[in-house]
Amino acid sequence: MTTDRYQRGLDRMMELVSPDHANTFDHAKLVESYKSLDPDLADYIVSFAFGDIYSRTALTQQEQTMVTISTLVALGTEPQLKLHINTGFTVGLTKEKIVGALIQCIPYIGFPRVLNALTLVKEVMAERGLTPEA
Repeated sequence: MTTDRYQRGLDRMMELVSPDHANTFDHAKLVESYKSLDPDLADYIVSFAFGDIYSRTALTQQEQTMVTISTLVALGTEPQLKLHINTGFTVGLTKEKIVGALIQCIPYIGFPRVLNALTLVKEVMAERGLTPEA
């Protein structure tokens, strides 16, 4: 049975998935990849993360994504960071905005994690067919 939270989350999650970049890892693929481990896990991700948190309107999609990217850089969770960098481009963040946010993190979390994140930016851009000058 689909709850209102789940449907709201699913709708919000699909707004963050780029139909033009099927070769990139996105939230829909992430949720699908965990269903075989435990079907409730997909519900937790969709209902809570997207139905409750990402559906809030205090921040724009771009602001939510910038906060998420910055937090994931600090945590050093690179697979999730790559996913959210990809989301950043989907919601209209520019390379300059994403790189600027990462540079802003240097004094607080250090060069190693930021440099790792910048490498992921380059990977996502390559997967999307974007050039560093774009």
